[in-house]
Amino acid sequence: MTHPDVAENELDIRGLCCTLWRGKRWIIGSALLFALLAWLCSLLITPKWSTTAVTDRPTVNMLGNYYSQQLFLNNLDSRSSSTPIVAPAIADEAYQEFVMQLASYDTRREFWLQSDYYKQRQSGQARDDAALLDELIANIQYQPGDAAKSLNDSVKLIAETAPAANMLLRQYVAFAGQRAAQHLNAELAGGWAARAQQLKAQVQRQEAVAKAIYDRQINSVQQALKIAQQQGFEQAKTSTPSEQLPDSELFLLGRSLLQARLENLQASGPTYDLDYDQNRAMLSTLNAGPKPDNAFQTWRYLRTPEEPVKRDSPRRLFMMIMWGAVGALVGAGTALLRRRRG
Repeated sequence: MTHPDVAENELDIRGLCCTLWRGKRWIIGSALLFALLAWLCSLLITPKWSTTAVTDRPTVNMLGNYYSQQLFLNNLDSRSSSTPIVAPAIADEAYQEFVMQLASYDTRREFWLQSDYYKQRQSGQARDDAALLDELIANIQYQPGDAAKSLNDSVKLIAETAPAANMLLRQYVAFAGQRAAQHLNAELAGGWAARAQQLKAQVQRQEAVAKAIYDRQINSVQQALKIAQQQGFEQAKTSTPSEQLPDSELFLLGRSLLQARLENLQASGPTYDLDYDQNRAMLSTLNAGPKPDNAFQTWRYLRTPEEPVKRDSPRRLFMMIMWGAVGALVGAGTALLRRRRG
């Protein structure tokens, strides 16, 4: 014999299915209504399309005249340093500057401030425009590469239309590259001026040293010549080579030889070594100044931005299916409540 409490707690599957079948109009109607509402809401949501660019360090020919000028400075540093300088690759330096600009908040902000895309959406209200600018800045997302996973640096841009996303990302990458080139040119000019000043001081020191040696030689020969004239030494009084004689005994060379040496010194002037001549040549090149190259490229594409084919949001079909299912559950609940009241 079945206990009354157990009978009450049993689930009547057949009765439930019959109730839901009789309330199928509520279930279907609610599902369609919620799906329709989801479709209408999706029309009010601002669409978002995104496109991605993948970048890598540039090749040498992309760096143009900047590469040769930076290489000249690096070689100059290596030559003037007592210890060898291991300079990082110029292409790596240029690309690191580009990546810094690409991820920079200020670069993104400046890009939007000068873009027509932002200007066309300004409302004239300072608060709203500031909020819009912050949203646009967040819509440019930089993702650093991971060498361990063989992933390169990438940047993603979100816009309201597919063509706008493609165009704006290309413009932003070019804008970041231009800012990187400006910073690199400014750094090159600063380094160029510093090395020119340093080399100029070094040349002046070499000239001062050579002039001091020259003056000492002139003075020594002049004093020896006076002594030789006082002693009446017309010819040499020693067989020792002149290079081995101390300055105090130069008068032994005789008046004629000392006079010839003095005239030769006065005609030739100070003597400089090969290092001085090389420094003068380098200084002439540095004094001409660097030639800024504003057209060189600090990156290359591994994935060029393209127009996206799928919208990021709203996902209209997904929203209609999800809310349609919610509507069906609401309709089923309504059908069950009506059955119980009946």
